[in-house]
Amino acid sequence: MNPAKSAETAELELEIGDGILFTGTAFGAHKSVTGEVVFNTGMVGYTEALTDPSYTGQILVLTYPLAGNYGVPAFENDNYNLPLEFESDKMQVAGLIVSSHSEFPSHYNKMENLREWLQRSGIPAICDVDTRSITKHLRKSGTVSGSIRTGSISVNASAGTPSGICKSTISGITCFNCETPDRPTVILIDCGAKANIIRSLLSLEMNVLKVPYNHQLNDLEYSGILISNGPGNPEEWTETIETLRKAINRDIPILGICLGHQILALAAGASTEKMKYGHRSQNQPCLEDKKDKPRFLLTSQNHGYQVKRDSLPPDWKIWYTNVNDGSIEGIRHQEKPMTGVQFHPESSPGPLDASGIFVEFAAAVTDTFRK
Repeated sequence: MNPAKSAETAELELEIGDGILFTGTAFGAHKSVTGEVVFNTGMVGYTEALTDPSYTGQILVLTYPLAGNYGVPAFENDNYNLPLEFESDKMQVAGLIVSSHSEFPSHYNKMENLREWLQRSGIPAICDVDTRSITKHLRKSGTVSGSIRTGSISVNASAGTPSGICKSTISGITCFNCETPDRPTVILIDCGAKANIIRSLLSLEMNVLKVPYNHQLNDLEYSGILISNGPGNPEEWTETIETLRKAINRDIPILGICLGHQILALAAGASTEKMKYGHRSQNQPCLEDKKDKPRFLLTSQNHGYQVKRDSLPPDWKIWYTNVNDGSIEGIRHQEKPMTGVQFHPESSPGPLDASGIFVEFAAAVTDTFRK
């Protein structure tokens, strides 16, 4: 029994696009929203997940039966002005669905509980609902549009395009650690970058110049390019794809992460497609396509699209494959220092198995810088 149930008597409904209704108790903002309904199977990491820009415009269902048990820490920045415990400066989800939540969490750095954070952020949420049933429905029908609504307000369950929502908020150029000119500079093309991507590059003594998704790069000096994660259909990021097409003609190191991996593949001439329900978890097994001592990684993932198998041009090859469903998890150019990974080497939340991807990329960037 939720200890705060007596104070939370208002009901909210989750309507999935095909008309199925799930009714529960409101414990966030009491308002109506629309979005794609997706599920995440992670047991922890809700502070990072809820602030992950890849979830922009989506209604997130957490399959783990208890959410919020370690509370929400204070929002603090590190020495680079990056959020310490979050992946961006605000909640990115359109709404949240959980089975139950902890009203009285216990953790040494807790500032508030999950309900208070949701209400302060204006994000609607539903608890006391059968998330197992919702997840089973999504696994059968695939990711669908839906809405969270109050009993008195009817909302069209047709969701907008998540990438359009995120693009409208990305602007400006930010330089991290640029006061050290003796280090190589990596251009981070921001499609909704997680904070820990930047932190991972800085930890390897890279300068990071974060630019908007539609920046042309013509006036910049750099030794490598990283295309970030982000929401939505990769085919809609046309300006970024065109920028990458030009970059591929050079020998400069390139790394794409999640959406960035898909954009890199499209720029190379491959195709992408929407998955039935995507990968959103912290335990996706990936195997390196290598005969001599291939690496096996447990990875953190958050995406709804994939690169089509057999669509890669001859000068590219599959680098990693998902052990569960055979989907492409990584690509590599046959000759140039260019790679893309569908998973998140920066984790946050999730395992650190794939952090070596950054080490390899940084080594290639350093080599380019020294030439």
